[in-house]
Amino acid sequence: MSALAGRRVLVTGARGTFGRRLGDALSAAGAHVLGLDLHADADATPPVLGVDLTDPAATPAAVAAAVDRLGGLDLLINNAGVGGPAPAELAPDEVVRRQVEVNLLAAWRTTAAALPALEAAHGRVIFVASRMAVLPLPLAAAYGVSKRALVAYADALRHEVGTHVGVSVVYPSMVDSPIHDSTVAAGLSLNGVSRPEPVDGVVTAILRAATTRRAPRDVATTRRGRVELALARHAPALADRLVRRTVAKRIAAGDLDRAVLAAGMVRRHRDARR
Repeated sequence: MSALAGRRVLVTGARGTFGRRLGDALSAAGAHVLGLDLHADADATPPVLGVDLTDPAATPAAVAAAVDRLGGLDLLINNAGVGGPAPAELAPDEVVRRQVEVNLLAAWRTTAAALPALEAAHGRVIFVASRMAVLPLPLAAAYGVSKRALVAYADALRHEVGTHVGVSVVYPSMVDSPIHDSTVAAGLSLNGVSRPEPVDGVVTAILRAATTRRAPRDVATTRRGRVELALARHAPALADRLVRRTVAKRIAAGDLDRAVLAAGMVRRHRDARR
């Protein structure tokens, strides 16, 4: 953690579950930290500047203000994200659009605005993706699609700027946070499908990506996560079978009977068993 002392850091989604813990940990390690979030909090530690990162005009100005206040930029952590239920069989709606805007385009926009400062400092950018980027689950298509696209963006960016800026992607699994509230309210909880992990483990993985001698390409947050990433990449058919089996068990147990958005999938599963 001593490697963080004096580093100038910008964290998006700074008032969220990960963002607050990241801000605390970075500040405790001696970094100079600013946050970006939808609502400002000048009295917070670290301070948070208010900006809608889905606004193409507002984002560059907010990033420039943050870089000016920090006196440069050594590390950008693209942490902002939103979730919500989104079955792949249904046409995309506002919930889908919002997830793509926040999870992908906002991170892209923020990174583009920060790159001149990061390049000048030979800094790093870290993207907080999701295990669902490589191991997609049903009924949450927008989240998986937006996070997989975020990984593709990071991979392309690494080819373009990797000689001067380190680019890493961190893959958390499910963490107990408000991001799941709308999914739970729709009767589509991931309990029993995705194993929860502690917030501290995710924060530790992000800080590890920020402090290694060379920026790692992909960072799992748990030992199980490393296995799942390897499985998804090297044995995708097996990974699909495991997901299908788990979902089938939930359907057989009646866990999704009251979920309107899951009605089509439930009907097809039961028809196939007849």
